[in-house]
Amino acid sequence: MVTRPLVLGAVAYDAKVVTIWEGFRRYFLARDLPFDFVLYSHYERQVEALVGGQIDVAWNSPLAWVRTRRLAPLARAVAMRDTDRDLTSVVVVRADSPVRTPAELAGRAVGTGAVDSPQGTLLPLALLADTPVEVRRFEVGVGLHGDHVGGERDAARALAAGAVEAACMLDANHLLFSKEGTLPPGGTRVVAVTPHFDHCNFSVVADHDALDRFVTLLLAMDYADPATRPLMDLEGLTAWLPGRTDGYDQLEAAVDRFGFYGPAGEVAAAGYRP
Repeated sequence: MVTRPLVLGAVAYDAKVVTIWEGFRRYFLARDLPFDFVLYSHYERQVEALVGGQIDVAWNSPLAWVRTRRLAPLARAVAMRDTDRDLTSVVVVRADSPVRTPAELAGRAVGTGAVDSPQGTLLPLALLADTPVEVRRFEVGVGLHGDHVGGERDAARALAAGAVEAACMLDANHLLFSKEGTLPPGGTRVVAVTPHFDHCNFSVVADHDALDRFVTLLLAMDYADPATRPLMDLEGLTAWLPGRTDGYDQLEAAVDRFGFYGPAGEVAAAGYRP
């Protein structure tokens, strides 16, 4: 017997977030699961709310998951999208660049996303950690952990304009930026690729009597169902999968290398103010 609604936290990185979670709320309520959601302006506040018990589940970025686990070592990832698994980030140069290897970027300007972007900053810079580069961050949507890809897009624009020698971005965004014209089609070349990593997950730190039902209903969503497909399209997936945590080791190492969070989850990055 569910005694109170299961409350989910999500970060409002875009106006569509309201539409997404209103749709999920209707989906769960129609299946007799009391459900509500709270929107946060940035992930640090959401993580603290989850650990503090103000919400039951958090739709967490990978960086938010790292902090959650450090603040609450028994935290669990209960579900994730199929599109959250096995991603890569790339370091890209212009097609006419003389640079062929990461080492040849030494002393050159490299554009990244915001300081807290896993895919646009932390992971690709960890890949270049042994190469002394001049980092030029494009601080768009700080606190959104790279969900707002404006920083990556601005880095791509700087690359296209010749203002930087290379730019860091999610591999899928490299394709997107080429398709939309931010980068000239065929005008760039990848010189480095990160190992695979995982992205967002539903994180929990305590039990709730509706949690199992929540996960069951998520996993039951069918992309072939015309009633749920638009909602899944908005959230960018074709299937929900059980959560896993072995895809975050690379980000854990990058967080430690750059001192973004301390070992107990304290925010340690210099000048980081979401």
